[in-house]
Amino acid sequence: MDTPAFPARWKVSAPELIAETFSSRIWKVLREDGSPAIVKALKPFDDFADELRGEHYLAWRRGEGAVRLLGRDGRSMLLEYAGETLLQQVLDEQGDNAATAIAAEVMAKLFSQGKDPFPPELQPLRERFSSLFKKAATDRDSDHDSLYVEAAIIADRLLADPHDIRPLHGDLHHENILHGPRGWLAIDPKGVLGDPGFDAANMLYNPLDRDDLCLDPERIAHMAEVFANTLGQTPTAILDHAIAYGCLSASWHHEDDNAVEENRELSIAEAVRAVRASF
Repeated sequence: MDTPAFPARWKVSAPELIAETFSSRIWKVLREDGSPAIVKALKPFDDFADELRGEHYLAWRRGEGAVRLLGRDGRSMLLEYAGETLLQQVLDEQGDNAATAIAAEVMAKLFSQGKDPFPPELQPLRERFSSLFKKAATDRDSDHDSLYVEAAIIADRLLADPHDIRPLHGDLHHENILHGPRGWLAIDPKGVLGDPGFDAANMLYNPLDRDDLCLDPERIAHMAEVFANTLGQTPTAILDHAIAYGCLSASWHHEDDNAVEENRELSIAEAVRAVRASF
């Protein structure tokens, strides 16, 4: 693969391709002072707007709880190097509760007050839920009383009466929280605007390969307590956000004809619903 030409003003060298996803190529580079940085070069793809909103989110956060945006040029971003250690590693080595506690600390930083007005480019949370509302409407029209229908009612209630409205990361999970020179930082935000409960909800569905954890009622209840404490909400509110989020994620998989992942999300949402009923 050809080495990309980075903007001269960035003064970076020695690019090393460290990851490639459907949406981007991630290069580790050296800055002029010899310190590492990351260049994220976006490919043309459907959800390109998500990545650009994430750029605005990082610029607004100014390094508080998230990596610093050091530069941007068209479809490329120059980012602070967040480190090598994924939160996933803490889960593997020290257990789930230790990882959850760190995630809560990162959330507390991400939701600390920024001094600047919120970026207008962020996606309103109601807009992000459009796929769930669409799927629920289809099910209702065919007299199918599905979990999607119930989740859409919950989501609508949460959106109509948010506990708080803040810029959200939009995709917080164990592989988007890393440890490096500045401690634990979030990477790869989507840039959403709404109730912080949405960001907590995503954590209950992760890691993706640990259904033993994600379906465990004790873990679900523990996460709800921890994140509720962090965000100043009730555990039941966090669980409501988790039901809504899981069915939103399932609706995306439904649109992609990915029945395996759709059913996984729905099964976890059912487990969350059962815990919610016990509170």
